[in-house]
Amino acid sequence: MLHRLLCLMLVGALTGASAQTTETLSIVSNGEQVGSIVAVTDGARVSVDYRVDNNGRGPKHREEIVLGPNGIPSSWQIRGTSLMGAGVDERFDWADGGARWTSQADQGAVAALEPTLYIVNDDSPWALGVYARAALASHDRKLDVLPAGRIALARLREMTIGAGPAATQVVVYRLDGVQLEPGYLMLDREQRLFATFSAGSVAIRQGYEAQAAALLALGSELEVERVRAISAQVTHRYGVPVRLRNVHIFDPRSGVNGPLSTLVVMRDRIVQILPGDGGSAPADQVIIEGEGGVVYPGLHDMHSHTTLSSGLFNLAAGVTATRDMGNVNAFLQDLLPRLDSGEIAGTRVTPNGFIEGRSPYSARNGFVVSTLDEGLDAVRWYADRGYFEIKLYNSMNPAFVKPLAAEAHRLGLGVTGHVPAFMTADQVIREGYDNIAHLNQLELGWVLNPGEDTRSPLRLTAMARTAKLDLDSAPVAATVALMKQHGTSMDTSASTLEQLMLSRAGQVSDWHRDFIDHLPIGYQRYVKRTYVPLKQAGDDAAYRQAFDKMLAVMDLLHRNDITLLPGTDDPNGFLLLREVELYARSGMGNAAALRAATLGSEEYLRRDSQLGTIERGKLADLVLVAGDPLKDITAIKRPRMVMKAGAVFYPAEIHAALNIRPFGTPPRTIVPRSASGAGSPTTTSAGNQQ
Repeated sequence: MLHRLLCLMLVGALTGASAQTTETLSIVSNGEQVGSIVAVTDGARVSVDYRVDNNGRGPKHREEIVLGPNGIPSSWQIRGTSLMGAGVDERFDWADGGARWTSQADQGAVAALEPTLYIVNDDSPWALGVYARAALASHDRKLDVLPAGRIALARLREMTIGAGPAATQVVVYRLDGVQLEPGYLMLDREQRLFATFSAGSVAIRQGYEAQAAALLALGSELEVERVRAISAQVTHRYGVPVRLRNVHIFDPRSGVNGPLSTLVVMRDRIVQILPGDGGSAPADQVIIEGEGGVVYPGLHDMHSHTTLSSGLFNLAAGVTATRDMGNVNAFLQDLLPRLDSGEIAGTRVTPNGFIEGRSPYSARNGFVVSTLDEGLDAVRWYADRGYFEIKLYNSMNPAFVKPLAAEAHRLGLGVTGHVPAFMTADQVIREGYDNIAHLNQLELGWVLNPGEDTRSPLRLTAMARTAKLDLDSAPVAATVALMKQHGTSMDTSASTLEQLMLSRAGQVSDWHRDFIDHLPIGYQRYVKRTYVPLKQAGDDAAYRQAFDKMLAVMDLLHRNDITLLPGTDDPNGFLLLREVELYARSGMGNAAALRAATLGSEEYLRRDSQLGTIERGKLADLVLVAGDPLKDITAIKRPRMVMKAGAVFYPAEIHAALNIRPFGTPPRTIVPRSASGAGSPTTTSAGNQQ
């Protein structure tokens, strides 16, 4: 009770003060300031200006907040533009015993005798401070929120930021229940927002920008603690053989499912494949009942940006391998050995080295270079650390592409990336690209005019021009011929392009329909938005036609034996499942889609002697589903069990630990008392440990 009274007194002090105060936070990404938050508080009213310019894009909007009892807003209005420039006009109001809201995602009204915390759709880091103070004023730091869901605030530690007169005491909190991943923030003694921090990005009080790197390190440390605990909980390793009985094994080479079989796995290898139920099972083995389901090799996301928790999301989707297409180098170098040791559950990560050119539009990953020598040094840095490829990005100086590619090839690295601004796909193929990232980067070369700048959202919005593209035209034929001549592959990320091009405000899109209501309310609402500005009456139809044309391009490339690599640019695993579905829908068919996501990806990574098919002696990366993906590709969206290097994961357990409502039940598993290892139960029935 005393704590609650103190909180109420504090909220009253914040909302009732007559003196106007201004708080400014800087947005820092990879060591560079890319935006700002300016919040002006006048009594109970707060005006927030939020601007980000990073990688040629970023939200820019103004928030008007009126704080009510317990620091819960009675009014919250947001106007401006979102990430890719689409308009934002969101409003929440509580009055006369009712709450009403309208946003890109939805609109609604409920009876509410007291103000209820509203989770903003188009928010800024400032919102985390609002949510945290409201949770602090509750009796257990937990609140039911609108439009739905529940948040929880965990106090993690106290610390001092800065030194001397600038020293500021802060409390560090973790906020769960808004998005798929938690938010981390700091409040000072007056409970004013001092900082928020997540992978790669920090919002920090002006004047303390030099502390951004330390906050990123702290965020990594705290997230490691959280993910490490979940990993230990959901990873099942056994010191005895694991026998997966009565399953049909999908063979990516033949494209068919085999007869009922039994797999035996010891440690990280498949040691036996037996017919039928495998006969009498020894008493000292773990038995997993496949119940006639289908087993296929672990899936691959070939365009990933690894986070600490992305491995858990991916494993729950049946994704056992990823190609990291650019990251904060120090972060990834710290994470990779944690993944290798099993301290953190995750995929087999193949790292690619990100190199961007210096410009006002630069992305802040990897190395941002101004000179060719800096770029060559970056290539060598990645080569010395065992990276698979370098990835060049939008602002790269076109004159640097050929020498950087040559140096990468000399050192045994491949070359991939975006097509730098003012170049075409044909040019980068000739100058050394082995792989092109994103279908839009390929197609833009057929529709852009000379001098148009793809460092801006134009690299997405210009896709509307492809609606009328003639795939039999000379430019298309020339590019396809070049790709065949040079052996250039295509990293499609069609699922992300679908999301960006076809998402519409207030609508549940096809690619989210199968899972959206299982996820936290903030994520549910965030994806129900329009990403691309629809400025004219025909824009919506143009983007839809352009997406259909994109699938036709995929089919064209496949028919010309161009290697297609499924990827997402997204860490949650769900989009990779949609990516495979789009492959099947493009004309490739289900078997070829599964091959691309399994063996085809391992052939590209040059590991197919060890992975990519389910064979005796190979590493045990595999997925069990109840249905048959060859008949219905959506069966892959409900994996029951996943193995990575012989470790057993039940997606239902992972999702429950991540505050996601599970999609199905694990298979019946029998574990003998002689089994040992982390996470080993004595018996399980339908996946429930006893």
